[in-house]
Amino acid sequence: MASPENPLIESPTTESQAPEILPPQETPKLENPVWTGTDVLQIALLMFLSPFLIVIVVSLVAQRLFYRGLPWPEVAAKPSLALFTEFLVYAAVVLYMYLLLEGRYRTRFSEAIRWNWPRGGAWKLIALGIIMLASLQGLGHLLPIPKSVPFDQFFKRPLEAYITSVFAISIGPLMEELFFRGFLYPVLARRLGMGAGVFLTALAFGLIHALQLGFAWAPVLLIFLVGTVLTMVRALTQSVAASFVVHAAYNSTLTVLTFIATDGFRHLEKLNR
Repeated sequence: MASPENPLIESPTTESQAPEILPPQETPKLENPVWTGTDVLQIALLMFLSPFLIVIVVSLVAQRLFYRGLPWPEVAAKPSLALFTEFLVYAAVVLYMYLLLEGRYRTRFSEAIRWNWPRGGAWKLIALGIIMLASLQGLGHLLPIPKSVPFDQFFKRPLEAYITSVFAISIGPLMEELFFRGFLYPVLARRLGMGAGVFLTALAFGLIHALQLGFAWAPVLLIFLVGTVLTMVRALTQSVAASFVVHAAYNSTLTVLTFIATDGFRHLEKLNR
């Protein structure tokens, strides 16, 4: 969101001299969210820890209704159930976020998290997402990226690949931006400043993906760099919508390339070559 403009400054005037109006100067807004670090911690627990409990319930119900005779661990390992659980958790998290801001703090949700479109449109943000992917793909060729990580299980079958892709370009980046750049970053920046806020937000963003990446340091480093760029976009534009567009463009480009490389998700075995 654009920063407040300075008041118009007028020079002393005479009968022959018209008032001189200086161009508006933009200054960065200080981060001062209405919520607290405790609120962010509660959201984090709901968003990242509750799925481990909810997936147990979902798996037991699915076993009873659809997978009778199949051992529970095999049912719990199905990517479709993990995605369904994630959807349920995200719905609960959004509701909690909304009630926190609109109910407890009596402030408009979109204004509080700065969900506003920056000036100049979205095409530059989309281009940034694409360029970031190309750059990190190049860097990835220089790092010891493992051939297989736990996240690959979501691309074992075409249907699950399609569902995962839809999540990756819509709900996934939306929820991650709401939490990391919408709620977490402002609290850190208020306490520690913009630089430390960007670094710690990106670090948390990278670490939260570590489980999916088998705790391999090279892909986690790449995700950390993605988080750094996204948080810098949020900090400089004062807009979570801006970082969401970059995030969605990054994931969408990666999804399209995966779709092409696997012949429309028909030959997913190519991903492990």
